[in-house]
Amino acid sequence: MSNRYSDLWKSQKWKKLRQNLFRLQKRVYKAVRDGDLKKARSLQKLILKSRSAQLLAVRQVTQLNKGKKTAGVDGLSSLSYRQRVKLVETLNDCASDWRHNRLREIPIPKKNGKVRMLKIPTIADRAWQCLIKYALEPAHEATFSAHSYGFRTGRCAQDVQKRLQLHLKSDAKGITKRIIELDIKKCFDRISHSSIMDKVIAPAKIKVGIFRCLKAGINPEFPEQGTPQGGVVSPLLANIALNGIEEIHPSLRYADDMVIILKPNDNAEKILNKIKVFLAERGMEISEEKTKLTKTTDGFDFLGWNFRVQKNGKFRSIPSVENHRNIRKKIKAVVNSSNFGAEVKAQKLAPIVRGWRNYHKNCDMSSSRDSLWFINNTAHRKFRKEKKVSRYRADELCKKGFPKVGYKQNQHVNVRGTKSPYDGDLVYWSNRNSRLYSDATSEALKKQKQSCGFCGLKFLEDESVHLHHIDGNHDNWKPKNLLAVHQSCHQQIHWSTPKGEDI
Repeated sequence: MSNRYSDLWKSQKWKKLRQNLFRLQKRVYKAVRDGDLKKARSLQKLILKSRSAQLLAVRQVTQLNKGKKTAGVDGLSSLSYRQRVKLVETLNDCASDWRHNRLREIPIPKKNGKVRMLKIPTIADRAWQCLIKYALEPAHEATFSAHSYGFRTGRCAQDVQKRLQLHLKSDAKGITKRIIELDIKKCFDRISHSSIMDKVIAPAKIKVGIFRCLKAGINPEFPEQGTPQGGVVSPLLANIALNGIEEIHPSLRYADDMVIILKPNDNAEKILNKIKVFLAERGMEISEEKTKLTKTTDGFDFLGWNFRVQKNGKFRSIPSVENHRNIRKKIKAVVNSSNFGAEVKAQKLAPIVRGWRNYHKNCDMSSSRDSLWFINNTAHRKFRKEKKVSRYRADELCKKGFPKVGYKQNQHVNVRGTKSPYDGDLVYWSNRNSRLYSDATSEALKKQKQSCGFCGLKFLEDESVHLHHIDGNHDNWKPKNLLAVHQSCHQQIHWSTPKGEDI
């Protein structure tokens, strides 16, 4: 019996399903762009009933999302193939009248010693939210500001970094400017439900489902406020509520983090008052303690970088002190672990270091601190202490564990205006996506003309690019042995049985 469900799930034509969903999403985007909201809502109903969207939603939350193994109140942390198929049927029957379960609360300690409560829906609720997101996202991508970047498909933190460079470079007289580092007090906990519901572009049945979703995670002290952190659709709902704040004054927003760029004659107090009014209408307020007015020459931290205009007028961005402290902590946790040998440690270090260096590849990484020289040296000493690890072998392991990634300052190419992947310009988006990767991945993408080596679809930013080693040897990085594929396609190549499934 289990084999039947396994074969049924694996035999789905995922490429065709993605094409079907994307076709509907493009139509929703175009309808909203054209001002035809009635047509957009009709198309959103089609997405809700679409078998393609339902299957993809279940796959997304059970196979692809980072938090896919996090259990909700029902205790389920993964689904067997049979349970996945049953969940698709449940979505098909009940998606238009979905009732949310309670949320599992997980306390997360914050830097200031306080606790942030993460509220986790069940896998079934996450699948429904993902399905709703498929319908909502293209509609609102057509209305979002060009200066909003967080939790938006096709946009990334590096866009903010580049935009700041354009605002603060010497030609733009960045040395004379100031920055307001804006902090919204408990943003996700204080967003007014009415401000979300009034702005959501969706048919009535979807709105009812969203309202129930919001009410499932309310704080009893604030029953009309808050969107649960941990939900699939929560970041999108927050973006919907905050959309437009960027237009008050030239600024850049990444989710609830925001910097406002002031010229010498701009009145910071007036601008902040306008923002306070905007936020008050949505149930939120500015954190007076954390909101700061900073000279660009003094530098400021944003999204893991420290930005500063030097005395000679040149713009410089480097990893922030806190970001550097965090990566060192992660590396030390692996290097100092007594559970692994040197070989395993090197394997575990490689993705951590590569990911960090890729994130900062548009910074000035020339300093010994940012090159991770000291922690690399520490790892080398630790490796040498193990038996049968010679100096030369330790050198090889350090090269493997600390892979090099080239950096070029301010070379990122920004997303063009208000463009969205849902506009259907696949050539633009696949070319842009290939620029976000470096070295081996970038070369593989160019060789494959930005198409997946498994399914043949163009790479958009809705799914990460994986490198598949054709011969199975992960130490063989020759170009002929590497194939750039979607994350889901990579899983299909290496199909494995979920926990609890009988083969």
